[in-house]
Amino acid sequence: MHGIDMALHAPARLQIAALLAKVSEMEFAKLRELVQVSDSVLSKHLAALVDEGYVDLRKAPLGGRQRTWASLTRAGRRALDAHVAALRAIVAHLPVAAE
Repeated sequence: MHGIDMALHAPARLQIAALLAKVSEMEFAKLRELVQVSDSVLSKHLAALVDEGYVDLRKAPLGGRQRTWASLTRAGRRALDAHVAALRAIVAHLPVAAE
């Protein structure tokens, strides 16, 4: 389907991209806490997003320890916007749920 990005299709990756779209960058531990996954699962998803060119990672010391910071790239933002637009188009005909 046009616009659906399989790199962002996995729920955790979509959540990661959406969280990173709100900030300039986010520290790995905070991202892990918000996505509610293990270190290894987050690392795997981040690696996939890095491979696509959607996320950049940088390492920097913080509090005496090496930390990893993630940020969404311009390509990542474009891909996220296109993916979300495609999802909205899929559900556009559905009635709005009553609250």
